[in-house]
Amino acid sequence: MIVKKILKWVLIVILALVLTVVAITLLTPVPKNPDLDLALLRQEVEQPYHLLETSDGETLFVRRWDPVDSLTKKGVAVLILHGITAHSKAYDFMAKPISNAGYTTFGLDYRGHGLSGGPRGDSPGKERSKADYLETVQFIKELGYSKIIVIGHSFGVASAIFLAKLAPDQLDGLVLLSGAYEGKLPPREFNWFEKLTIITNSVIRPSTAVIAYERDGMEKREDPLFNYVYTLRFATMLDDQSELVFQDEPPMPVLVGVGDRDELFTVDAVRELYNGIPGDNKEFWVIENALHATFPPSCWNELVDWLDRQHFDSAPM
Repeated sequence: MIVKKILKWVLIVILALVLTVVAITLLTPVPKNPDLDLALLRQEVEQPYHLLETSDGETLFVRRWDPVDSLTKKGVAVLILHGITAHSKAYDFMAKPISNAGYTTFGLDYRGHGLSGGPRGDSPGKERSKADYLETVQFIKELGYSKIIVIGHSFGVASAIFLAKLAPDQLDGLVLLSGAYEGKLPPREFNWFEKLTIITNSVIRPSTAVIAYERDGMEKREDPLFNYVYTLRFATMLDDQSELVFQDEPPMPVLVGVGDRDELFTVDAVRELYNGIPGDNKEFWVIENALHATFPPSCWNELVDWLDRQHFDSAPM
């Protein structure tokens, strides 16, 4: 009898603790991304775009920058994969000079970002994100572009590597900008209450973003399409860095670049990523007077020169 009473009270205490944690989780204010009327915002977009329905029924927004007809590189497309917090429109500074040089350029808004559907700052998992990237490439090919060059910036470097390893035969060029395995800044530290809130929210409502993305020197933009809050499952997608290492030589030419004034990654750290890519069909590019996400306009002439030297538009289809 005594043992039963003890077990009963232990269970009551455990249940009380669980209910308390759940109550704290649901009642504690958490940072939020803006609530957006995506349908209305898409109607306000003045440039061409596509809506891609994924294999799991989500809608992805794919922005397009068209070149002047007389300059078009027939059958060649460039796909930009954006950095964390961002979205495709924020890459006008890169996409416009590339499209002006004749390359039809596309920008994917990751699910939960920009004008794509899905809970803000979330992805169901790494494999689903990889599938989104691959389905975007296949969608662009179905539009009539047989050659696709992928440019990944910052977080997009990981996205581009995932894609290049997943479907190397689907890509014709790979550009990795402002990304490395190790950054300059130490990981953010959370106190015990923040950890409890993050973990319990991630268990109870995993698609709700509760982790504020912050770093020293970061200036938040007023643009509501930017995300500054993420789910745990999105934030931990890059924890296994071994998945970002090429075991085999990529079959496509690779350009790895970094600004000489990048606040997040040193030139040496990015060079380490470059050195780890097997093969000789690669180039390393130090971009003078460039920060992590701020580049001198003239630098894109160098990127266009690299694209032109690959002769994508004259390569066999």
